[in-house]
Amino acid sequence: MQTMAMAFFFFFFFFWVASSLTDFTVITSDSSSPLVDAPQQGFSSHARTDDEEQRAVYEIMRATGNSWASSVQDVCRGRWHGIECMPDRNDVFHVVSLSFGALSLDTAFPVCDQLTSTLTPALVKLTHLRTLFFYQCSSLNPTLIPSFLSELAPSLKTLVLRENGHVGPIPADLSKLSNLKVLDLHGNKLSSFVPPSLASLSKLRMVDLSGNKLTGDVPRFGSAELRVVDLNGNDFHGQIPPEIGACRGLIKLDLSKNKLVGVIPSSVSELDQLILLDLSNNQLSGPFPGWLSSLKSLKTLVLSGNDMSSGTINGEAFNGMGRLTTLVLSDMGLHGPIPSSIGLLSSLRVLHLDGNSLRGPIPESFRCLSDLSELKVNDNQLTGPLPFSRKVMWRMGIKLRAANNKGLCYMAETAAEAAPPYLAGVPVCGHATAAAMVAAVPMASPGPVAAADKAPRLRRGG
Repeated sequence: MQTMAMAFFFFFFFFWVASSLTDFTVITSDSSSPLVDAPQQGFSSHARTDDEEQRAVYEIMRATGNSWASSVQDVCRGRWHGIECMPDRNDVFHVVSLSFGALSLDTAFPVCDQLTSTLTPALVKLTHLRTLFFYQCSSLNPTLIPSFLSELAPSLKTLVLRENGHVGPIPADLSKLSNLKVLDLHGNKLSSFVPPSLASLSKLRMVDLSGNKLTGDVPRFGSAELRVVDLNGNDFHGQIPPEIGACRGLIKLDLSKNKLVGVIPSSVSELDQLILLDLSNNQLSGPFPGWLSSLKSLKTLVLSGNDMSSGTINGEAFNGMGRLTTLVLSDMGLHGPIPSSIGLLSSLRVLHLDGNSLRGPIPESFRCLSDLSELKVNDNQLTGPLPFSRKVMWRMGIKLRAANNKGLCYMAETAAEAAPPYLAGVPVCGHATAAAMVAAVPMASPGPVAAADKAPRLRRGG
């Protein structure tokens, strides 16, 4: 699951970089801005950087261990990768984007000195700043997120302080950033509760507070503008707020690895644009939600590690979910049969049903899962043959886990090799039938007289 989680992270992070470049590096038109948003054809002879902003950039660069920038005569004209500028109508250039950290080999933003880097108050001198991006800059110099960042409210749209070593609470003053669209505080050591006012940022499209030590209730987000809410890996408790159903534009909702309780609110069924829903490893309870079929856009559903032993899997829960590629329902205390409707999910590639109390055969409809590449049904009470073709069995290989089901078996002709190691503990179907018949014969121990009476008699010759 760790590999899967990393895949989810990279998919959605780079999805946002690709689809929301305006929030990260490319500056687009803003009708309320005093800056000239038209494409620039180089610099005129009298173009220059605003003097106060130039001094501020020098100080910001020094505070991150990049003193070399002080030798750049004009930071906008001689700009490096990681700084973007735009002119006003007097041909004075202003800094609109600052980025730091080696996000990837292809993204060569200035690298910070992790032992000494800080966020300096000089940042507020950049009164036209729209994007502020710090990645792994002060990881070895833990600091609070400074409240003075709220003074960037008129212009700031993207605030990324990712894996930056920040500690303490999220400042309530960040809720003054009324134009903020992206808030990414992933992978710090932030603690305490999230200021309730943060949920009132009406223009917010992406919020990632994952991988911290935040506690208290889940913020009551309710904006239709939101596309991504990621709060995984914290200590949030209480119930999932029903207001989340008002975030009709959500494509990703990840509340996994917290301490959430209660049932999954039915308002989640209103999120008809949702692509990923991960509520795993909480303390959520049943019954198993029957409204999942309303999430027609869903591709990844992960509910594992929640005790829903109060019921079975609703047979109609997955009707019409033809886009679903990943379904993870491990360790949920589920019982009863596996619904045949799962076998009709033609796009399914990853299916985890392990660690439950599921009974009966794997439905014949599973033969239709021609794209399946990973299956875990181990540690259940399943019976009968694995209903997959030789090609699907070969593709799954070691990603097929079916052990610890006393009645489950595989057809010898479907295995890619004799006694494949990935089917250890799963017998060939003929052998399984014979073993079951032997196990069904009463084995009462006869008394000595009865044993003698039933002993075979030898006929003597002559």
